[in-house]
Amino acid sequence: MDDLYDPDPLAQTTLRPRRGRGAPTNPVGRFESMDLEIEPTDDDLPVLETELFRDSTRSIIAWNDSPDLNFDASVNPYRGCEHGCAYCYARPTHEYLGLSAGLDFESKLFVKENAPELLEKTFSSRSWKPQNVMMSGITDCYQPIERHLELTRRCLEVFAEFRNPVGIVTKNELVTRDIDILHTMSSPDVAAVHVSVTSLDPALANKLEPRASSPRRRIKAIEALSRAGVRTGVMIGPVIPGLNDHEISDILQASADAGARSAGYIMLRLPHGVKELFADWLEAHYPNRKDRVLNRVRDTRDGELYNGKYGVRMRGAGEYADQIERMFEIGKRKAGLTQKLPPLSKEHFRGPRKQLSLF
Repeated sequence: MDDLYDPDPLAQTTLRPRRGRGAPTNPVGRFESMDLEIEPTDDDLPVLETELFRDSTRSIIAWNDSPDLNFDASVNPYRGCEHGCAYCYARPTHEYLGLSAGLDFESKLFVKENAPELLEKTFSSRSWKPQNVMMSGITDCYQPIERHLELTRRCLEVFAEFRNPVGIVTKNELVTRDIDILHTMSSPDVAAVHVSVTSLDPALANKLEPRASSPRRRIKAIEALSRAGVRTGVMIGPVIPGLNDHEISDILQASADAGARSAGYIMLRLPHGVKELFADWLEAHYPNRKDRVLNRVRDTRDGELYNGKYGVRMRGAGEYADQIERMFEIGKRKAGLTQKLPPLSKEHFRGPRKQLSLF
């Protein structure tokens, strides 16, 4: 793992998808000044290996003041995400590192090795007020590298020790590895997991989210978590108009049958260069549906591909967005997912004990 990464400002561009990767292109970041387009040949697209770099951050809590979110604090043990979801709204965050929101985001990952220690230090501070913390906001904390690095598991141990409430959203069945910790947090009701299911079609999911768990395994994860007594829900994230919106009812029913107790959804969000990346992905995988899907997206965004205004960025606006909301609400009722769960408990938080640090 390198301490520093010196990014090359010349970004290769091709519409041919790489095996095991989501973004078909690697455009130059919006803060960079140079771009290079290379005509692809059969030798241009070898398997793209994942590279890890050290992120020597001094703080682990990321704060937000968005009225669209039900949390103010989040923990991201990693930057970038190997799942490679073609639509990921977090991709532009890599541009602040001088990297691309395309292939760089899913292949050049930054690791916060000291995340558990920083989290313990935060919770031990007298200034910390117990509150719901989300894992994660701009990455998936159970992406494939977590299997070996176990930073998320070690952070969960800190959450459990202090009994600070934590919510998890993930597309990876690896979350079931940590059922032992999550189970201990279920009695004081300080942990909840939402498994993100975008499609039940394995072919679509494999193209859209190439390194995330298959739909079947995600449903199995809901079942395993629920059986262990963990507060478990499903997140349809994102709903992509014209591509997966017809699956809303089926996803809700399959998740409810597996034991999900709650459900939510988020409309497709395409900030900054993600617009072009997603359009390129459609061109590479579903060229005959590209225009229809993008026009449907515009129908939910006041004629644009993205509208970042608070109040509409998560759910969209307009007649088609309203139709999707009605489909979701009807599907929830049919699946029996109408129960409104109370917030996670902050009452059980306990400050640092006198024994030695967890680490």
